[in-house]
Amino acid sequence: MAVASSSDVVILALGVVLAAVYLFKDQIFAASKSVTPVTTSSKLANGGGNPRDFIAKMKEGNKRVVIFYGSQTGTAEEYAIRLAKEAKSKFGLASLVCDPEEYDFENLDQIPENSAVFFVMATYGEGEPTDNAVELCQKLSDDSFDFSNGEHKLSGLKYVVFGLGNRTYEHYNLIARNVDRDLAKMGGIKIGERGEGDDDKSMEEDYLAWKDGMWEAFAKAMNVEEGQGGDTPDFVVSEVQDHPPEKVYLGELSARALTKSRGIHDAKNPFPATISVARELFADGADRNCVHVELNIEGSGMTYQHGDHVGVWPSNPELEVERLLCALGLHDKKDTVIGIESLDPALAKVPFPVPTTYVTVLRHYIDISAVAGRQMLGVLSKYAPNPEAEAFLKNLNTNKAEYSAIVGDGCLKLGEVLQYAAKDDLKAAPTPANTTVWNIPFDIIVSSITRLQPRYYSISSSPKLHPNSIHVTAVVLKYESSGDKVEQRLIYGVGSNFLLNLKAASNGESTSLISDPADSSPAKVLGGPVYAIEGPRGAYKQDTIYKSPIHVRRSTFRLPTNPKSPVIMIGPGTGVAPFRGFVQERVAMARRTIDKNGPEGLADWGNIRLYFGSRTSTQDFLYRDEWDNYAKELHGKFTMRCAFSRENYKPDGSKIYVQDLIWEDHEVIADAILTGKGYIYICGDAKSMSKSVEEALCKILGEAKGGSAEVEGAAELKMLKERSRLLLDVWS
Repeated sequence: MAVASSSDVVILALGVVLAAVYLFKDQIFAASKSVTPVTTSSKLANGGGNPRDFIAKMKEGNKRVVIFYGSQTGTAEEYAIRLAKEAKSKFGLASLVCDPEEYDFENLDQIPENSAVFFVMATYGEGEPTDNAVELCQKLSDDSFDFSNGEHKLSGLKYVVFGLGNRTYEHYNLIARNVDRDLAKMGGIKIGERGEGDDDKSMEEDYLAWKDGMWEAFAKAMNVEEGQGGDTPDFVVSEVQDHPPEKVYLGELSARALTKSRGIHDAKNPFPATISVARELFADGADRNCVHVELNIEGSGMTYQHGDHVGVWPSNPELEVERLLCALGLHDKKDTVIGIESLDPALAKVPFPVPTTYVTVLRHYIDISAVAGRQMLGVLSKYAPNPEAEAFLKNLNTNKAEYSAIVGDGCLKLGEVLQYAAKDDLKAAPTPANTTVWNIPFDIIVSSITRLQPRYYSISSSPKLHPNSIHVTAVVLKYESSGDKVEQRLIYGVGSNFLLNLKAASNGESTSLISDPADSSPAKVLGGPVYAIEGPRGAYKQDTIYKSPIHVRRSTFRLPTNPKSPVIMIGPGTGVAPFRGFVQERVAMARRTIDKNGPEGLADWGNIRLYFGSRTSTQDFLYRDEWDNYAKELHGKFTMRCAFSRENYKPDGSKIYVQDLIWEDHEVIADAILTGKGYIYICGDAKSMSKSVEEALCKILGEAKGGSAEVEGAAELKMLKERSRLLLDVWS
């Protein structure tokens, strides 16, 4: 090995020193210069750099109100935004509207003393928080969770609670009540009374009855006076010239749909599913319709499980689109391209994709088919075409009884209210010539009417038998309006009649807007609704094949994984839909088991019992030609009991329903539940059927345990629900 001389070492050392001096010359020779301190931006200083820090966002925006919403379908979010708008218009207070899923709550105790927190909480399923509010509710109720103060306390926190629920469900507004309880327990100070909206009657009226007293208490607690705000629009609508046509949204529900690019299909990007089968389930001569639709999802990347829901995205009926175009004076410029900009994105986001057109907004994006809200009418009254129409709308806005008699009982949509107030003929097909124009700014329409939402249906198939197809079973909603203020007429449900249109078109059946197609007079009588089912740019129609935009919503409504567990299913009417999927699921499992072990492989399986009800065995017995085949494949493990209310009667002449059959089989049911540790599923009407079935179950279980329905039976039923052995998929 070579050894370096001493002179080499000196030269090398000198080189290192000179190199170091050169590299750090600025620091060495700048000692006399003033040092500029490193500044931190205000956003970083107050934590605004963390997008999950709502306290920082409140401070940045000088907002004294923060509103958290727990929403499954969008309704609670809509009410949260309404509260924010009212805080601004009444008191001039800016609000931060928050999806709780997007924020952390460790600093909830840092809410400034001059601020307040609103909780707008929907109760979902069987007394559960909505998906986006699960973590929030857990942290509020968990005594071991500490806020930034090191304690589970929110002393002095000013809060407001409004709940959304349905009184036909057992756990009515449970989440709002729990939030209120937890906040009070931690030392919070409630402003006003807790509000509770009942979707079974009128969520809107419950909200209106609650909010005035709440705002009065709010003003006192926050030391503010009404009148400090003002009427300011949420949006600016502008007509756009020379925008590339291919970049204009004409009903597409996502940017991916507009650009035809691939991506995940969900609620934000629905999949246009081809309708492979569409048929009528009720017999000829029935006075109602029930459609069976099969939606092809092959190649979509979408999957589903038995018991899930499918969201179908309808459009509004063309009649209502035309009516509102005429009433707003937009008929001749309906295809004009418009841009919409939010003046306060934190308060009011543009609820649909833009740029778009006037007619597209009314057809695809906002819910003009809903009954017009009472609060909305007060805002619109100032744009009335004459003093009489203005006075009429103001009266509807302030007179709850009159609103209920005219708009509520008459089921009047916004376009119909405007026509009725102007004394136009509601029975005539609307045209610019026969419809009075209201000069309502379009930004007011966008602000006042909620987004058109998907309609959800229980999937009536199993992916084990139909992996590339989702089946829908929907009775078509059609009923007469009530009351004597507005002439009675037929009212049509949006989603089910949309499916009926698709079924007719898929099969080459005709649909007509008028009862007599030969009558083309202006006063022609209007028939069932017609929809623009061909979709934006004809995207939902290829020759004679039609599509519908859909997405899948997950559910916990599932069979037990162990086939040895007995299963009891109660589903009258279209409540049988998910149970068709359940039975198909078991059939698929049985086929695999038999292929491997023969029919004896099913010997220790629990029995599946289905209780179905309809009016007659000949007209509305859903899937009557399928059940016997399923029973054969399940080799005696499937039993079906049917109650035909207009064929079979009790000795006293009263009708027989599913709850009566359940009581007839009380010994079998008690044994399946108590001995076999079986599972119970109920699907259908929540208002009467579900309650009656639960009462029958309480009676059965109470007697089987040697007690009463009210005590032992109710306790057993509660335990079954807590252990997820009694599951409900019900609606009102």
